[in-house]
Amino acid sequence: MKLTIDRAALLRSLSHVQSAVERRNTIPILANVLLRAEEGTLTMTTTDMDLEINESVAATVQAPGATTAPAHTLHDIIRKMPDGSAIELVVDGSGNTMTVKAGRSTFKLSCLPVGDFPELGGSDMPVNFAMPAAELRALIDRTKFAMSTEETRYYLNGIYIHAGANGNLKVLRAVATDGHRLARFEMPLPDGADTMPGVIIPRKAVGELRKLLDEAADTIEIGLSQSKVRFAFDHIVMTSKLVDGTFPNYEQVIPTGNTKVVEVNPKLFSGAIDRVSTISDGKSRAVKIALNGKTMTLSANSPDSGSATEDLEVNGNDNMEIGFNARYLMDITSQISGDGCRMMLADAASPTIIQDTSDPSALYVLMPLRV
Repeated sequence: MKLTIDRAALLRSLSHVQSAVERRNTIPILANVLLRAEEGTLTMTTTDMDLEINESVAATVQAPGATTAPAHTLHDIIRKMPDGSAIELVVDGSGNTMTVKAGRSTFKLSCLPVGDFPELGGSDMPVNFAMPAAELRALIDRTKFAMSTEETRYYLNGIYIHAGANGNLKVLRAVATDGHRLARFEMPLPDGADTMPGVIIPRKAVGELRKLLDEAADTIEIGLSQSKVRFAFDHIVMTSKLVDGTFPNYEQVIPTGNTKVVEVNPKLFSGAIDRVSTISDGKSRAVKIALNGKTMTLSANSPDSGSATEDLEVNGNDNMEIGFNARYLMDITSQISGDGCRMMLADAASPTIIQDTSDPSALYVLMPLRV
């Protein structure tokens, strides 16, 4: 294999694919990137056996071929090369060594056999549909913060995506929860997604996909089977195994009898929470909210630090007190881009619904704290 490629193009693609490689793994081949040179194209693939990222980039190929080289080391070498340099990659006849040249710099990297590299993609995806990149970004951003990080409840370690209905409208719905808060976001169901199974996209795949979407073009092609999901756009294909588990019936935890309604400016609300929680004690960062007609008072107390209070004007006429985890509350209010945040409450021990008054597509449920 022998090829020449622009440093900027190679670095951009390597940055995308190398993030799938775990820094620590017990299988040497999983630390490598598969490089396959064909006429005019270099294709790079990495995997951790659960997630695979594949990207193609234009290159001048003098001799086609394939090899695998250490992904992070190759990325670091290319990153430190001067801007504008042409990178030459040459694999020797034995296939055991790849030479990387740029200007007066020469590196020799040990290679492993291509046959040892596991391939995750390529399986049949019976459900296929497309959606705008902006909509997929919104779907992830509105829900990912509520994903669980507890390994014991692995079926919550991702975003649950399925086809649903809102009245007569068919919707694509995304849900994430960690047991303390729940985020639900929906949009009109894309053509071809009617038969999609309910799937849980793992947390790592969600994170890598979101990074790639920052540079994505207009449309994302999505393929689904019972065990895998594939996202294809531009010259990138990302394939991931799905979480093998059953997502809980989230509808049961969305309360229906919350009759106390208060509306507040989300930016003022978030800022007040942030200031008051500076005093709050321990991991829970508990903040108490007291509603008194048209006024909301936020307060926090700590035996070590002291106390803090702040008043806000609200649109409501109810009286009650309730406590929340300040960080969880700020995670939700940061998702509200309009001018109004609506809180629907029942009592101090029941979950609260939070919504953007100008955008009904997202709904958040937050469990209270005892303060």
